[in-house]
Amino acid sequence: MTDPTTSPTSAPRGFWQRLFDSDIWFSWSRSPVTIIASLVALALILAAVLAPWIAPHTPFDPATVELMDGFTPPGQQALSGTTYLLGSDDQGRDMLSTIMYGSRVSLFVGFAATLFAMTLGIALGLTAGYRGGFADTIIMRIADVQLSFPAILIALLIFGVAQGLIPASQQEQTAVWVLILAIGLSNWAQFARTVRGTTMVERQKDYVSAARLLGRNPLAIVTRHVLPNVLGPVLVIATISLALAIIEEATLSYLGVGVPPTQPSLGTLIRIGQRFLFSGEWWILAFPAVTLILLALSVNLLGDWLRDALNPRLRK
Repeated sequence: MTDPTTSPTSAPRGFWQRLFDSDIWFSWSRSPVTIIASLVALALILAAVLAPWIAPHTPFDPATVELMDGFTPPGQQALSGTTYLLGSDDQGRDMLSTIMYGSRVSLFVGFAATLFAMTLGIALGLTAGYRGGFADTIIMRIADVQLSFPAILIALLIFGVAQGLIPASQQEQTAVWVLILAIGLSNWAQFARTVRGTTMVERQKDYVSAARLLGRNPLAIVTRHVLPNVLGPVLVIATISLALAIIEEATLSYLGVGVPPTQPSLGTLIRIGQRFLFSGEWWILAFPAVTLILLALSVNLLGDWLRDALNPRLRK
């Protein structure tokens, strides 16, 4: 007979058993707010990712837009006979579909900007914390100066400078990437300061001293020994920074300096809906705004929970 402990099917059961026995699962399952936030975030992310397959309409394809259906209230039948669950906007586009496609842009910019800021912040924080000296002074002074200004102002400045350097014919095609660059460069300092502090503690420990005595390359020591020990706090900051990046992108798009109209995000949809708020078409503004609030709030609550779950001193 086959020993069940060595059968191929025992590995998945062992993984799930370890997961369900972990402190992370215990903390998550005992927090109703965290469970609700997880479900809301998961539903919004899946709706955005699967938008091309599950959206009722293709809102940004001119061939599928019915201009006569413009300003159709939620749940009512339009002139073309189509019923829009969340209503339609001024151009006859289905609001549910526009929100799903707009969330794709907001999430892509938020995730990409957070990943860029995290990578840059970790690299600079490890350099400052491990090397110290002049490199530490320069990096931390730059971080201190940047943190003294609101992130949105830094992003506006970087976005404006970058757009000024890009030819006018290419600005629309590169707007999303410039936006990612601007938001990422405005949020790296938090990662760098956290990683620097943790690295300064880790570099004094015995395992780092042993690696030095063995003649290990400093880069190898930092990446293989120090880096794994700083990822816990970085993960918490990244989760919270994701919510801030989504809000920052929406703010820039609302101000008209974000993604182009051909690739509208939630911020662009809110800017469009704001023009019709006082004329009675409240749903054009309300539904994108509620989606943005739910997305940012759920991710932020997950970040707060993750911070408490990974720090035993903060557990209740």
